[in-house]
Amino acid sequence: MLINQDFSVDRTKYIGGSDIGAILGLSKFRSPLEVWMEKTGKEIKQKDSLPLRFGSFAEEFVASEYARSTGFELLHDQSAFIHPIHPMFCAHLDRLVLGDGLNCAPTKILECKTANPFTSGDWGEIGSDEVPMTYLCQVAWYQAITSIGQADLAVLFGNNDFRIYAIARDLELEELIVQKALHFWNEYVLKDIPPPLQNEADCHTRFSKGNGAKSVEARLETIDLAKRLHHLNSEIDVREEEISLIKQHFMNQMQEAETLTYQGKIIATWRAPKLSFRLDSKQLELDHPTLAINYKIPVQNSRRLVVKPLS
Repeated sequence: MLINQDFSVDRTKYIGGSDIGAILGLSKFRSPLEVWMEKTGKEIKQKDSLPLRFGSFAEEFVASEYARSTGFELLHDQSAFIHPIHPMFCAHLDRLVLGDGLNCAPTKILECKTANPFTSGDWGEIGSDEVPMTYLCQVAWYQAITSIGQADLAVLFGNNDFRIYAIARDLELEELIVQKALHFWNEYVLKDIPPPLQNEADCHTRFSKGNGAKSVEARLETIDLAKRLHHLNSEIDVREEEISLIKQHFMNQMQEAETLTYQGKIIATWRAPKLSFRLDSKQLELDHPTLAINYKIPVQNSRRLVVKPLS
C-alpha cells in the first residue's frame, strides 16, 4: 500500500528499512538498543559523519549511473510504502525501476549504496546476490512490503568501482525478518522494555546517569569475573612492558636516524609528526578572562567503570 503521509518526520511511528539491520544485530553503525530508544522517544545522540553525509549526497549519482549502465528508466517516488498487514512497517525506496511498454509499471526496486573500497571483499561476484547481510535484509524488507519480486543493489566503491547486484525475492527470509521485527515492536517498543544490550557502548547509552546514593550487592559470578578481569589486566601490563622494551631496542639502534632499513626495505621510521596547533585555553583565560568565560560550556563526561582489586 502506498500512502503520501511523510513518516520521515517522526521515525518513532514505524520500523523502516534502515532500522531492520540494526534490529537483527547486523549493523556496524547502530544497535537494537539505539533503535528502541528512537522508537520510544528517548534521548539519543544523532549520528552524523562524513561517510553518512556522502552516502546521502551520492545517492543521485549512483542512481543516474545505474540508469546509464542499464538503460532503464527510474522513478524517484518519495512516498511511504506500508506493509499490507502491519501498518507500523514502512519502506522509503531509493528508486523504482520502470518496465517497458505503455504500462511502465515498476518491475524492480533499486537500492543505492556507497562503500569503502577496502570493504569490497565483503561483496561477491557482480550480478550475484552476495552482498553484506544487513543490505540483503534491507532489500528483503522492501520486497516484503511492496511485493516487488526483483531488486537491484547498485554500489559505488570509492570513485572508480561501480557494481550492480541482483536480488530475487526470498519469502523465507522475508518471513523471518517480519517475525523478528514484530517481536521487537511488540515486546520492546510497545512494552517500553529495552532489548538485550549488545556491547559496552549500549551500557553507556542505557545507563548514562548514575545515582551516587545507590549501591548493589555483587553476585558470586561477578566476583569470579572481577578476579578474571584483574588477571587479564595483569597480562596486559606484562605485554605492554615487553612492547616498551622492544621499542626501546629500536630507538637505541636508530638514535638520531629517522629510518631503519633491512636489505633495502624500510622496516621502521621514527619521525616527529607535522606541527599542529591547539588553543591555549589557560593563557586565554589569563589574558582575556571576560572573553574566555563566554566560550565555556559544561561537559558531561561518561561514567567510568573502576573494578577494585579483591583482597
